[in-house]
Amino acid sequence: MSGFTRAPRPSRVLGAAGALAIALALAACGGGKNAGASVGAYGFPQVTQDDKAEITVWVDADRSSAVDAFKKANPDVPVKVVTYDGSSNGSNSFRTKMQLFDRAGSGWPDVVFSSQNNDAAWASQKSGGRQAFAAPLNAGLIPQATLDGFTPGSLNPCTVDGKVYCLRNDLAQVVLWYNKSLLAKFGYSVPTSWEEYQALGEKVAREHPGYIVGTVGDAFTPEIYFWAGQCQANGITGPTSVTVDTGSTQCKRVAGMLDTLIKNGTTPNISVFTPEFVKKYSGKVLLMPGPDWYAGALFNNPQSLNVPKGQLGVADPLAWQGDTPATGNVGGGTWFISSHSKNLKAAAKFAQFVTTADDYQVNVAPGYPAFAAAADKWIKKQESSGYYATDLQPIVKAGTEIWSGWGSGIFSQEAIWAKTVTPGIAGGKSLVDLLPDWETAIKNQAQVDGYTVK
Repeated sequence: MSGFTRAPRPSRVLGAAGALAIALALAACGGGKNAGASVGAYGFPQVTQDDKAEITVWVDADRSSAVDAFKKANPDVPVKVVTYDGSSNGSNSFRTKMQLFDRAGSGWPDVVFSSQNNDAAWASQKSGGRQAFAAPLNAGLIPQATLDGFTPGSLNPCTVDGKVYCLRNDLAQVVLWYNKSLLAKFGYSVPTSWEEYQALGEKVAREHPGYIVGTVGDAFTPEIYFWAGQCQANGITGPTSVTVDTGSTQCKRVAGMLDTLIKNGTTPNISVFTPEFVKKYSGKVLLMPGPDWYAGALFNNPQSLNVPKGQLGVADPLAWQGDTPATGNVGGGTWFISSHSKNLKAAAKFAQFVTTADDYQVNVAPGYPAFAAAADKWIKKQESSGYYATDLQPIVKAGTEIWSGWGSGIFSQEAIWAKTVTPGIAGGKSLVDLLPDWETAIKNQAQVDGYTVK
């Protein structure tokens, strides 16, 4: 998954309740000693430092341009790049590989990008008797002025017990993307509620079969629909506490809506990242609820849908009638610095550059930056391109409407959904009928990870 995101200074605040919930969810023990390490100026045990040492950086394919931008701006810093899946779709590859290095006592990369927002929950804790993989950043490793420059609330998933363990790459709030030209051609209006969205999907199925209004084929589907629907499937309420209730009205209404749209073909069970999706639905996407980074990853991408200039519009997140506006968050990406690094100076320089520098975040990155100053410039740059059919203020607004009832626990909702729900949909089961199975799978995984489940 990629990233892309948010907003003007007063509207950049993610709710206080969300901040508290996430902070509680991540609160955990840190520390631990490395062999031959001594506690340094940054508040954790450090190995002997070498400011000339090459740093190893792990990124997914989408972040390779971040490395290129850093190398161009810092040719004197030696960087070795390793490409991996970025823990996409909850693969947990980041954690699994670091656990192997913990057991071996060597091999850790200096900087790691992850597409997930729940990694600080484990990366801030000791593993295998060794100190936590992630270095705390707010004890001098990253300047406080830099940390203060991030959009308020954006570092909450990175914060554990008052310590910041990662930097957000971008924000990923869900908005409603739509093809303005197609809507006008068909005589349709942009829906403003989920009820109107469903009604339009039913109308499209009757009047323009083959066109779609969304998809359910990706592991982050629950973050788009169920998180926005205020379904308490992931209610992290404390360091090791979670509330799971997929039988609620909020969950059932989302599942019922999707069952209707899946059945009539307007919301197919196909991943947006597959050649099949591009071949079948290029020019056929009427609407698409999805994260802000869909703009660069799907719509304005020659290798994907490649929507022509002047057609793509963006609208505010949909709300259920009678509810306060709410939306979900799909990734956004995080950068970690290893506490085992032999060149913390270079690692910190890299992490700070790729999250704050205009050379990457404004000029190259497809998603809305988490760093506030870059976000302002990113919005202006995107709007000045003339590509979009509307202004991008809904993206900014959505950053204030992310529902706080969905937390960032150790376990991955995406992995659970992919194993439990996606195969069920493929087998013809309804989402309403799959809700109990989803709840059981969440509870089981949460308990395996040490959570008390309510």
